[in-house]
Amino acid sequence: MTEPSLAGASFLSDPLVVDVLRLLSADGGEARVIGGAVRNELMGYPVTGDIDIATTLLPDAVIARADAAGLRSAPTGVEHGTVTLIGRHRVVEVTTLREDIETDGRHAVVRFGSDWAADAARRDFTINALSVDAEGRLYDTVGGLADIAARRVRFIGAADERIAEDRLRVLRFFRFHAAYGTGAPDAEGLSAAIRARHDLGGLSAERIGQEMRKLVMAPGAATTLRVMQEGGILPLVAAGVGDLGGFDRLVVDAAAPADASLRFAVLLARVQEDVDRTVRRFRLSNRERDRMTDALAEAEALLAGSTVTDRVSVYRRGREAVLGGLTLLAARNRLSAHEIAARRAAIAAFTPPAFPLSGRDVVDLGVGRGPAVGVILRDLERWWLAEDFRPDEPALRRRLQSMIGAQQ
Repeated sequence: MTEPSLAGASFLSDPLVVDVLRLLSADGGEARVIGGAVRNELMGYPVTGDIDIATTLLPDAVIARADAAGLRSAPTGVEHGTVTLIGRHRVVEVTTLREDIETDGRHAVVRFGSDWAADAARRDFTINALSVDAEGRLYDTVGGLADIAARRVRFIGAADERIAEDRLRVLRFFRFHAAYGTGAPDAEGLSAAIRARHDLGGLSAERIGQEMRKLVMAPGAATTLRVMQEGGILPLVAAGVGDLGGFDRLVVDAAAPADASLRFAVLLARVQEDVDRTVRRFRLSNRERDRMTDALAEAEALLAGSTVTDRVSVYRRGREAVLGGLTLLAARNRLSAHEIAARRAAIAAFTPPAFPLSGRDVVDLGVGRGPAVGVILRDLERWWLAEDFRPDEPALRRRLQSMIGAQQ
């Protein structure tokens, strides 16, 4: 087949990419953009993040040429041939062509080379191994173009061998299928992933979490997670069975926040113990843990609530927590779609006011400084909330005077 030209690709006109390709392709060198940018351009997806460039030059030569051209360089992974080049207010990653000569399933020992086909053959999936030069000429030595056309995620070579080189590729297989694949996963890749599922225990929680965050946010997450559960992979990775029905409802809920932690909560967390386990298994951040915990707690409180009590919840615990709780209730089908929509709309229209009075107002009316000030102020605030925020500052001052007078 005639390989398409990417001469019009936006990343090939990026000033830093232009500079680096020209710099590394001179005097016997060769450089091409490779990987995600090429894949996304061909599949019609946005090209985001850093641009990856491969070269026949060794890392020392890359650094020397960059220095001579006035570009900053950082040896971010020089033992694996990767140098980060910085200029024009952005960065590109430049990696020398490589071959794996030893691997333990987590780390690889590489040998630098100049063979583009050998470098492509060591990568994970065919769709990630295409490269393009500065003129837009496309190079495909592994059948990636056909797989892009078919929206198929396929390992390069024998799937079992690729997974043995890096066990994380099991999760990457599912993550890339969720993001770029259509239909059923590649049969050979799926069988190899299922066979390797018991080897996932040696992976760090951080690496697992990085893949799972991306997977649950991908367009095909729901169907992919179902395959992972049926293949015995999701229960091993998450140490629990996923709520696939709830996740199905979540991903079609257009009003649900696009948030990985909420997707984890729906999929894996019924009680706080589930949250704690998910945080450990995926090495989630404190922010993600709090998001899940708040949503779970709010869901139970909201179940018996109304638009009036929702406003109090927004005032006390924040809009994000309340919407997270409603999202869980919607996904688990515990409230009607009509009620969920009405309460979301009311929350969106509500801006919680600041409580108009402070402890100084209590002291100014003759109450001595101490715990009593806080008690009076909290009682006054509770009355204000019970009145749905309607009393204004003068009304609150009259109420405060009455409360203090009753205690004297």
